[in-house]
Amino acid sequence: MWQRVRSALQRLRAAPAAMERAVVRCVPGEPKLSVRLVLPDGSARHLQRDQAEPLGRALARIAASAARGPGKAGKKNKKAKGGPAGEGAAAAAAPVVRLFGRGGEAVGEETPNAAAWQEGAVLQVGDTRYLVERNPPALTELRLPRSLLAGFPVCPALSTEFAAPRHCLFRWFRERREPAGDGGPVWEEAAAERVFTPGAALVGLRLKLRCTPGDAARRFGAPREVESSGPVEAGPGTCTFDPRHLYTARPCGGGSVRTVTYNILADTYAQTEFSRTVLYPYCAPYALELDYRQNLLKKELAGYSADLVCLQEVDKSVFVDSLAPALDAFGLEGLFKIKEKQHEGLATFYRRDKFSLLSRHDVAFSEALLSEPLHEELREKLAKYPLVQEKVLQRSSVLQVSVLQSTTDPSRKICVANTHLYWHPKGGNIRLVQIAVALTHIKHVACDLYPGIPVIFCGDFNSTPSSGTYSFIKSGGIAEDHEDWVSNGEEERCNMPLSHPFKLLSACGEPAYTNYVGGFHGCLDYIFIDENALEVEQVIPLPSHEEVTAHQALPSVIHPSDHIALVCDLKWK
Repeated sequence: MWQRVRSALQRLRAAPAAMERAVVRCVPGEPKLSVRLVLPDGSARHLQRDQAEPLGRALARIAASAARGPGKAGKKNKKAKGGPAGEGAAAAAAPVVRLFGRGGEAVGEETPNAAAWQEGAVLQVGDTRYLVERNPPALTELRLPRSLLAGFPVCPALSTEFAAPRHCLFRWFRERREPAGDGGPVWEEAAAERVFTPGAALVGLRLKLRCTPGDAARRFGAPREVESSGPVEAGPGTCTFDPRHLYTARPCGGGSVRTVTYNILADTYAQTEFSRTVLYPYCAPYALELDYRQNLLKKELAGYSADLVCLQEVDKSVFVDSLAPALDAFGLEGLFKIKEKQHEGLATFYRRDKFSLLSRHDVAFSEALLSEPLHEELREKLAKYPLVQEKVLQRSSVLQVSVLQSTTDPSRKICVANTHLYWHPKGGNIRLVQIAVALTHIKHVACDLYPGIPVIFCGDFNSTPSSGTYSFIKSGGIAEDHEDWVSNGEEERCNMPLSHPFKLLSACGEPAYTNYVGGFHGCLDYIFIDENALEVEQVIPLPSHEEVTAHQALPSVIHPSDHIALVCDLKWK
């Protein structure tokens, strides 16, 4: 990595020595392109021109701009406007401006701008020559997390244009403890990698990152630097997930799929007065803060070396600003599905060197039930119970379905489903309807659209192993007289026999609990697999009861959520 950084920097230093730069931004579909350059008189110019405009007009505009001299760009020459004498003076002062192709030939002045300004072309303004850089890699945003913990990975959030994070160069610097003579910080190089994990020796010191944007063609743009807003702080010590990482230090083999499902506790729910005083009064307030929990969560997820990660309660802003950039750095591509009228939803990540995305089939349960022909039979049954029907349609729950294809064996495809069912303890009847919609939709994808592909169905089902929902998923049917049809009293009874064609197995079995809060603990989360096509290779042990209750309950200073991640290795039969 160090050698790659050094050679790239050498290229960057050598490139501008030959001639000046003219940076052209030209995006298909946009009406205009822009040209940025510094004229021979030292004045910077930024021209916006129509992409379809003939090149000659753009060159004339550059010549006129050069003739006006420094500090007069965009102002009209009153003498030139007043008569022929003024026009002649301006013309005499204007330099010759021409554009040459990479082969040295002059580009015709009738050529449209979009075709004329190519990478490697040379613009000549008087005696000064400019190398044209068309759509060079650029950084539009670079940020560091506000909270930095020793022993936890620091994943920068960055946005690029004409670049990709995996092709960018990263150089980390640590603040020295001895201040400079003028009182400013002194920086020394610490690492050259996208993700940096500060050690205990850096506690109390700030970090700085220099990022140079790059693309697949090994072009590099202008670097940008960002300093951390605060110093590295001491971490919490051993976390609940650290012992689990001993089982997942390496990714599993090509014939296996390491799968994670995890309700990560949305910030929109963790940061309420009710959460602090009623739901999680035992949790230190700072440990409920988003930045702190994100530190723990990113380290936990990275340490699982997973191929598939299905998350629930993912804030949209957390997905965009934190999780997607962090997990991208660890080789995972992310997909997001927001709940209707909510700020949180579902996220599915897949390892990009193992899978590619073939298609997405996400749905909102209420919308699908109302409008899709697939659910006509269930819709007719539910219409007999208007109170229950109304409650089902009011719910914002969604289902995320992704069809993935193996990058090494294109004949091997898999259907990955992710959901979070209605939460209310008396909502068993609502959950039964939701899971019926989900399984019918998954059947359409895995049996009709992609016949015979195996299914992995993850999520927070808000259903214990004794529930009707769990029984229905595992057995393939639910009787019309099951007690869950009257979970909210006789007034909302809805007796409907349901069935589905899958043979599904809970890959991680039936743990004593996957959710542990003050006043409740139970198994609510599952990874269901197609028993005909997949088998369990390894289940990663859950944290011990002593670890879970070390700070009374979850979340805590050593665990970022009120749920526990389920992790298992699956393989094709």
